[in-house]
Amino acid sequence: MTLWNGSYPFYPAANACFPFDTTRTVIITVFLSMLATFIIILPGIRGRGRLFWFLRLVMGLFVGAVVLTIQFTRDWETGWVQANTSYKSFSRAVVNADIGLHIGLEGVNITLKGNPVNQINETINYNEHFSWSFDSNYDRSYNEGLEKGLPSPILYVAEKFTSQSPCAVHRQYRISGHYASAMLWLAFCTWLISILLFSMSILLHGGYMLLLTATLILFSLLFFLTVRNTSKCPIQFGPVSLKTDYGESFWLALVTGLLCLLLGLGVIILNSMEPEKLKLIFNLDKRKGAEEVWNKPCLLAESSCSMQDMLMVAQGELFEMTATQL
Repeated sequence: MTLWNGSYPFYPAANACFPFDTTRTVIITVFLSMLATFIIILPGIRGRGRLFWFLRLVMGLFVGAVVLTIQFTRDWETGWVQANTSYKSFSRAVVNADIGLHIGLEGVNITLKGNPVNQINETINYNEHFSWSFDSNYDRSYNEGLEKGLPSPILYVAEKFTSQSPCAVHRQYRISGHYASAMLWLAFCTWLISILLFSMSILLHGGYMLLLTATLILFSLLFFLTVRNTSKCPIQFGPVSLKTDYGESFWLALVTGLLCLLLGLGVIILNSMEPEKLKLIFNLDKRKGAEEVWNKPCLLAESSCSMQDMLMVAQGELFEMTATQL
């Protein structure tokens, strides 16, 4: 039994696509708010230390925002294809649509958008997510999609990643995603520790933490690269095939890892070769001058030495005294 124009009654209306990723938006909003808050107090910093402080602030917040955001993005691996394909099962209707595959650390997103969007008296604009995280079951999500009667192109692509598929890529993607996510969470923790160490003026150990952050980010990329070396199952739509390549999150993670590597090496090298320049970058030159004044021994023979300066000398310090003959 069918309804109007041969459409079957168990097919739901097309899922509305939200215009942006809410998780990414929340994270970016939080970090931008922190940046705006710190910029407000920027005029209170005097001299050239203002520029160095602002650069450290921007780079620090950038690294933290990227490491946290790419945990939840779904574009580590992406691919698009435009094809003429059947729209629904038990129907001979053929539509022209853009089919997209977006692979993240926690699952896949499959999009279907018609060209034009309105075809065969329907709005063809789907965005379906199938998760393989610890608290979800990919096969169950796929079966729910079958029960809902999702369009055939979405089900065809989603079937390639099921655990029972002959492609046998479900386990590789799931394990590599879990390990990559664990490395990124550790990188976020080491980034927080590096920020704390730099704020406490423990520069050398802060540089070590930046190197560790870079290593963890690069290891997360290495875990994700392992699944790319496995044999790919063809996703064919007539004469064209859907092929994927590295997405924005992958390249952003690579840039962030290399940035942390350069910054960490820079701090360590400057600390061993040019410590004064490193202290100047972190606005520690004035503090050093104050410490030198505090630790400078006071000689009683000097006319510029006052009683207040004498009290600042340590008790074990030797004093030079001159005596005039009466």
